[in-house]
Amino acid sequence: MSDTPAAGRRGWLDGDSILVTGGGSGLGRALTDRFVEEGARVTVVDHDPDKLAVLEKDHGTDTVRAVHGDVTSLEDLRAAVATAEEAFGGLDTLVPNAGIWDYHRTLTRLGEDDPTAAFDELFHVNVLGYLLAAQAAWKSLVASRGSIVFTLSNASFWPNGGGPLYTASKHAGLGLMRELAYELAPKVRVNAVAPGGMRTDLRGPASLDLGGRSISRSFDKAAARGGSAPMVPLYESTTEPEDFTGPYVLLASRRDSGNVTGTVVPVDGGIAVRGFATPAGGADL
Repeated sequence: MSDTPAAGRRGWLDGDSILVTGGGSGLGRALTDRFVEEGARVTVVDHDPDKLAVLEKDHGTDTVRAVHGDVTSLEDLRAAVATAEEAFGGLDTLVPNAGIWDYHRTLTRLGEDDPTAAFDELFHVNVLGYLLAAQAAWKSLVASRGSIVFTLSNASFWPNGGGPLYTASKHAGLGLMRELAYELAPKVRVNAVAPGGMRTDLRGPASLDLGGRSISRSFDKAAARGGSAPMVPLYESTTEPEDFTGPYVLLASRRDSGNVTGTVVPVDGGIAVRGFATPAGGADL
């Protein structure tokens, strides 16, 4: 992938400074690559130093700066904002993106164990991580009249995109986005993209012994079985992360979304027009 827009083409985000959390792999890495392609300079926060080293090597530090940190640490996120300001002259867009999934761990499959630790882990990453990122960045975004683009999920609107822990966390993320859109107007636009399932390295909570599991393996297993009945109308559409990046570019662009705030763009293959096709089965153990 080219580090700059094609010759003669103006990038949608020329000169913008963007901060992405969880940008070392999966959707976050695809977003970083796309933002660079559109002319932006990107600061990435991730907990994996090896992935960050690869990212800086691939793009060069004139274009991408990597910050090793924890998205549940306000201090680390403030350090990332400071890096963006020092390296690239400010901050135009924040993309809170880091998240974990509960692998459809339903209420009946949680067993007799206390789910408090799993709840805390999911909400710390999926909700608190977004809130802290916004807290760390809002002053810089007010100064630039910039924007925030959350990564939400089809589970922000519909059941069965995960179990009760994940679904509740993503519904909370939707509420957080709407509240910040109200509070930060008129200086900062706050929107979101709600992707459906994709082949990424998305992990589960360590408290449920799912920290080492990657969602990409689920896609691989389904393919090995010859696939299954389509769950969404656009079942033939690709599930690669790079094919979900366009709406983020649109929402980050002042020129093209300058009067858009409090909006979610679903990129879920059409779940919103039909919902999931699999019956729940009630409390069948």
